[in-house]
Amino acid sequence: MQRVAVVGSGGAGKTTFATELGRRTGLPVIHLDRYFWKPGWVSLPPDEWRTTQRALLAGDRWVVDGNYGATFDLRLARADTVIVLSLPRWRCLLRVLQRWWANRGRAVQADGCPEHFDWAFLRWVWRYPVESKVRLDAALAQFEGRVRVVELTSPSAAQAFLERSTEAAA
Repeated sequence: MQRVAVVGSGGAGKTTFATELGRRTGLPVIHLDRYFWKPGWVSLPPDEWRTTQRALLAGDRWVVDGNYGATFDLRLARADTVIVLSLPRWRCLLRVLQRWWANRGRAVQADGCPEHFDWAFLRWVWRYPVESKVRLDAALAQFEGRVRVVELTSPSAAQAFLERSTEAAA
């Protein structure tokens, strides 16, 4: 495990998981939200976003977290492992609301992007299993046999994976 992509719904715990995996394995961590969003929640143009990701993924060792379905191909082509956090959508929605409440007005995802209540994002989280997960599954199918896919469906499964990763790194 040298190049790990962590994907899943908003609120699934991608950033927390990636940070902890990096800490336990010594792999550098890349949080895509910090590069995609400019102050005021302004997104990078698609061509600039692809160029930015190519540069971020050029190294031989990393953990990268984020969805960004339009650029799955870039991450999956470089990754040796994909961690899919497939927590129940009610749990993801609850976590998003808890994050918003705890951090409202503070920029925790990206500089200049304060947490705010966003109905469209909540809808995306709720619809993730039937809309976005389909796109992820199709992307993963294109790389079948070339990338190890680990699907974690609960916080305890994620914790157990992290503990195994610590043992493997030692």
